[in-house]
Amino acid sequence: MMNRFVKLPHRLCWFACCCLLVAFGFCKLLNAKQKGPIYFDVRDVGEPADKVHVIKPWKIISLDPEYGGQWVVAGDVDDDGQVEIVSAENVNKNDVHYTSTAVAQKLDGSVLWRWGNPDIGRKKWHHDVACQIHDWDGDGKSEVVLCTKGYLVELDGATGRQRRRIAIADEATDCLLFANLTGGNRPTDVLVKTRYHQIWAYDRAGNLLWTVRDPGGYRTAHQPRPIDLDGDGRDEIMAGYAMLNPDGSVRWVFKSKKVNQARGHLDCCRVLRRGKTPEDFRLVLTCCGANNVALVDGNGRVLWEVSGHHFESVDIGQIIPNHPAAQLLVDIDHQPLGKSPLWVLDEDGKHLGQLITDYSRHHHLLDWTGDGVNEILVAHNGGIYNHKGKRIGVFATPKPTKNASPPDERISERSILTGDMTGDGVPDVVLATTEAVYIFKNEKGLKPDRPVPLGTGPNFTLY
Repeated sequence: MMNRFVKLPHRLCWFACCCLLVAFGFCKLLNAKQKGPIYFDVRDVGEPADKVHVIKPWKIISLDPEYGGQWVVAGDVDDDGQVEIVSAENVNKNDVHYTSTAVAQKLDGSVLWRWGNPDIGRKKWHHDVACQIHDWDGDGKSEVVLCTKGYLVELDGATGRQRRRIAIADEATDCLLFANLTGGNRPTDVLVKTRYHQIWAYDRAGNLLWTVRDPGGYRTAHQPRPIDLDGDGRDEIMAGYAMLNPDGSVRWVFKSKKVNQARGHLDCCRVLRRGKTPEDFRLVLTCCGANNVALVDGNGRVLWEVSGHHFESVDIGQIIPNHPAAQLLVDIDHQPLGKSPLWVLDEDGKHLGQLITDYSRHHHLLDWTGDGVNEILVAHNGGIYNHKGKRIGVFATPKPTKNASPPDERISERSILTGDMTGDGVPDVVLATTEAVYIFKNEKGLKPDRPVPLGTGPNFTLY
């Protein structure tokens, strides 16, 4: 009897402690939910509440009405020390698409050359178009390289004359990028792919190096990502959820602890941090369909995951002043107009900020004010946002010609790119529509630590 009375208080104490722990955990969870993003949580839809600075374009280039399209890359293609615009149209049938035209234009709008068939393609842009500027032969002059139906085509940058045509599979026209797979001193190997299933690697001479289908048992990414993880001078390829060795063999496969990866594919891979060893690398992955964003190291070890939203494209840079290390900016797509979020996360997965605009799908980071911190640029509304989520400026996009009709802002998409367009070494802003390219000179931005080439570099939409 005495033993029962002795044990009873202990049981009551144990029960009371459990209740307190549960209550404490619930309160902590409740407070965490109430806290939200650490630095800002802003909704900015429609016209800004306060007057913001209107930034007029430095140049407006009306795209060639027959051959020009919304897919744009920029670079010095005629070796005159100034930037030219290359734009392209594409044919799309059942989600298989290929480049049908390309046109190179000077910044005054004059045409250097035209290529392709303007009667079969479309100007609008809804996915990567396989058309890039690249010095493929290493002579210091740029070529324009594209994928049309059944062929990889190399054009002389200055004249548009066809230099070479390499036979590829008819559907291997979804994406085009250059990598260093063979250990040379520069990227001379080229990757092409179908929309979701197969990748081919070719060397400079057009010889097939390897091909892989459904790498690691999963669909391909929209854009395979070359990364030299081990410092041997050859690129590994993030082909989807699988990281491939330079010879195309599987190095490792990302395995989510939170979501069913088979529900979709890898949308985006970006390098958050580089290192001397694979363990030191930090790679950001977004999972289309599976609704997930994850951080892994260069061996594929999962460091954290945030699930529950359709995360898509990622930009990397310092967004929040005095917050340690770089941050990532990622959009959440498939939302109603006016409810389109951008999230800022840090290397530990902490939610630093949220910005909701009418449509946030296409975005970029750039130091526009010269304070050493990146502003957030949103293509749809032309907005520039500071580290508090406040709109501090807007890029104006007037009609390119008197007869041009302005696009329907409710449904149109605008491409946004950055790059040195003026030759001063400071990255500028490029907005592209189906009719025109708008260039905004970065008057206050700082030169990056490393010199940037003229133009935008490769263009990838990641969807």
